[in-house]
Amino acid sequence: MSETNTAAEVAAPHRYTAALAADIEARWQDFWDADGTYEAPNPSGDLAGDPAVVARPKKFIMDMFPYPSGAGLHVGHPLGYIATDVYARYHRMTGHNVLHTLGFDAFGLPAEQYAVQTGTHPRVSTEANIENMKAQLRRLGLGHDKRRSFETIDPEYYKWTQWIFLQIFNSWYDEDAKKARPIAELVALFESGERAVEGDRPWNELTAAERSDVLGRHRLAYASDAPVNWCPGLGTVLANEEVTSDGRSERGNFPVFKSKLRQWNMRITAYADRLLDDLDALDWPEAIKLQQRNWIGRSVGARVDFPVEGHPDAAVTVFTTRQDTLFGATYLVVAPEHQLVVSDGENGGIVPAAWPEGTHEDWTGGHATPADAVAAYRKEAAAKSDVERQADAKEKTGVFTGAYAINPVSGARLPVFTADYVLMGYGTGAIMAVPAHDSRDFAFARAFDLPMRCVVQPADDRGTDPSTWTESFDSYDAEIIASAGPDVSLDGLTVPEAKDRMAAWLTERGIGEATVNFRLRDWLFSRQRYWGEPFPIVYDEAGVAHPLPESMLPLELPEVEDYSPRTFDPDDADTSPETPLSRNEDWVHVELDLGDGVKRYRRETNTMPNWAGSCWYELRYLDPHNSERLVSADAERYWMGPREGQPHGGVDLYVGGAEHAVLHLLYARFWSKVLFDLGHISSAEPFHKLYNQGMIQAYVYRDARGIPVTATEVEERDGSFYHQGEKVSRLLGKMGKSLKNAVTPDEICAEYGADTLRLYEMAMGPLDVSRPWDTRAVVGQYRLLQRLWRNVVDEATGELTVVDAEPDDATLRALHKAVDGVAQDMANLRFNTAIAKVTELNNFVTKLDEVPRSVAERMVLLVAPLAPHIAEELWRKLGRTGSVVHEDFPVADPAYLVDEAVTCVVQIKGKVKARLEVAPAISDEELEKVALADPAVIAALGGAGIRKVIVRAPKLVNIVPA
Repeated sequence: MSETNTAAEVAAPHRYTAALAADIEARWQDFWDADGTYEAPNPSGDLAGDPAVVARPKKFIMDMFPYPSGAGLHVGHPLGYIATDVYARYHRMTGHNVLHTLGFDAFGLPAEQYAVQTGTHPRVSTEANIENMKAQLRRLGLGHDKRRSFETIDPEYYKWTQWIFLQIFNSWYDEDAKKARPIAELVALFESGERAVEGDRPWNELTAAERSDVLGRHRLAYASDAPVNWCPGLGTVLANEEVTSDGRSERGNFPVFKSKLRQWNMRITAYADRLLDDLDALDWPEAIKLQQRNWIGRSVGARVDFPVEGHPDAAVTVFTTRQDTLFGATYLVVAPEHQLVVSDGENGGIVPAAWPEGTHEDWTGGHATPADAVAAYRKEAAAKSDVERQADAKEKTGVFTGAYAINPVSGARLPVFTADYVLMGYGTGAIMAVPAHDSRDFAFARAFDLPMRCVVQPADDRGTDPSTWTESFDSYDAEIIASAGPDVSLDGLTVPEAKDRMAAWLTERGIGEATVNFRLRDWLFSRQRYWGEPFPIVYDEAGVAHPLPESMLPLELPEVEDYSPRTFDPDDADTSPETPLSRNEDWVHVELDLGDGVKRYRRETNTMPNWAGSCWYELRYLDPHNSERLVSADAERYWMGPREGQPHGGVDLYVGGAEHAVLHLLYARFWSKVLFDLGHISSAEPFHKLYNQGMIQAYVYRDARGIPVTATEVEERDGSFYHQGEKVSRLLGKMGKSLKNAVTPDEICAEYGADTLRLYEMAMGPLDVSRPWDTRAVVGQYRLLQRLWRNVVDEATGELTVVDAEPDDATLRALHKAVDGVAQDMANLRFNTAIAKVTELNNFVTKLDEVPRSVAERMVLLVAPLAPHIAEELWRKLGRTGSVVHEDFPVADPAYLVDEAVTCVVQIKGKVKARLEVAPAISDEELEKVALADPAVIAALGGAGIRKVIVRAPKLVNIVPA
């Protein structure tokens, strides 16, 4: 401590300092915990409370689940938490029953990887991280209802995650009813014969395994052998969303390959239409809605069957949005994973034993047989991500399968290729190629010297011979030409007309139909990891899956000696998963009575993905201790049920990062809709209003090697930056421990106090915009609080300085304008401008000779949501006994919101000649008289006549001389 600081503290022992702030903040945090200040009552159950509070308007405010990192928090992490806390505090003060709490999303790969490296059980490290994070968040004064907090690793929580999985497993989607129904109802339809079983045999003749297979084709949660993203370096499969654009794992940056494994899936595709349509009623950023719409990818078109030459029972089925261009199809392309080229000629495949006579040399890839060519190409394609395969690469690759298909409208013979730009995950995994009118097909046709046929009249002068073109012609508003066959003609029709006619023609002949396709794929729900929720599924000796009864939940995660899945050479695609749970033989093999006697079963050894626990956590906040139900109907309906303006129900405000636009939000919406369909909840959507906060960024300094150096050790000299004498580069980016630029909230709290940190983060800029952190600027908000303190407390004596006198008119006008502006800003999450208005008022009050008590009290209430600790302390010093948390937010008097006078500009020929102070309510006629009588205006006119006077009361008069 410097001598200057010591002298200042002696002269002002009651000054607001970091030490005083720390004392105030710790005392009030203890008080809030002991008092249960933030506890929100439910209408019934063990969390029921004061009926008068329950009768208030409710407000359910949520943050996205935090993951407890071992590195702890840096100052960027609490931005959203502080914002929701300010918003929640404001609504408590405006008469709402506010539910605001926070739990922890604690399963996942980071804890498991730490366990592999150190031998520490994931639960031990995770719980330690949670305790550290709780302490850091508590220091910020966040007003959470701590009775409702939980961790997803708590068996009493994941019991209900497993229960929801079983509800989904035991359900099917009824396309006629457009909703999920219990699988038992489908079984009853099969048993009665009211619904036919796929195939020739009736239900009662099927074996248990065959019935299981039939139901698996309908269940909303099902296991199947399907193409997956296999990551040998992690030893697990990944969802599409966990693979980066360059075909590597999001975590670890390992290569990802396409492989075929038996995995659990969620049939989210059944809900594609509803997931799209219900977006319209949600109060979400349009950018997030657009990302979800694009991910779901609804396309209207037609399914078309192309018979395969020499294979009377085979057809290449394509989905196209341009059935109007069928006459222009000159070849077909199937994905390398397509069943027609995966199977051999004797098992449903279409690849012949030898190349057809006259096969173009460039089509074979240099291989002796079609089978060799296809096998080699499939292996090459497996090493690429979907994004890489769909990129507009200059060079198109593929091989001829040796098979030909027949164009059903023209009878033309079309070669069938396999190429990696066609994906099994979209449509049918096969396309009809119309190179004249599709840029990728055009490039492929040029590469393999394939024919092209123009069937849409070009809008330019290129002519109708595609061999002379340099690019395709793609048009949706042109006329169809050269599209006539023996049974149908599209010539002269517009594209929409031709699409309708062709769809009808295909349907009439049973070789296709109008249909809707989606980009959305079913959700891969298995992970080959230890640290996740076990599946409540066992298999009998025939391999049939059986759900565990609810009485056996939770199925707890067992102990294992080795936490890691078996990993492999990252570049070795010819490997398959081995899970940690599979090594615990005593747990895997078990004898159970599932209702038909004790039998031996094998447990599922995959675990659920880390998304599972966050798909429904909003519901558990409502009723966290209920051991009998997922959530009580009363609590769910009260906090999340549909109401005016929220037709699908949901959380009133959900704040988190835009990076969750697809993954978490889409999955949570799907689970909500299934639970809604089955009658378990009244809300068909989990989150009504979504708000994406921006990011707090920091400067990253790198040395000549590109390695980050410690930001606090960097010096600036003459516009350049140096670390230990060496010049370094500076770039604004993320904040983080690995970048050596992290600032912890603990550091700022120690130097200035938590209230200052809260104010600074809210004052940095609009909440939804990223902004750079500047520790030097924090002091500005610290001084604001010091001035507020001085306006109420004498720094030398600690006594109140306010007076019981009525404020003058100017003070009332400043106060009520601030009250009105801050209230509007708080309600609309504009906390930076709210702080600006508080600062303006505080500066005004600082200049008063004496501060009226009524003004001081309302200033404290204004700042209470933003800086709650100092507000509580000043409220008590002002003689108030209750907590400021539940005091009424000030209300502005409209009489003081109108200016006493406004400045009116008088212009002659567009130039300002006078400024008049006039009443805000002055009429046009009165203002014109005042302006024309003004001496400066009379002098400027110089006796000239007036042709026209334009009046815009109260701010403008424009005079046009004759």
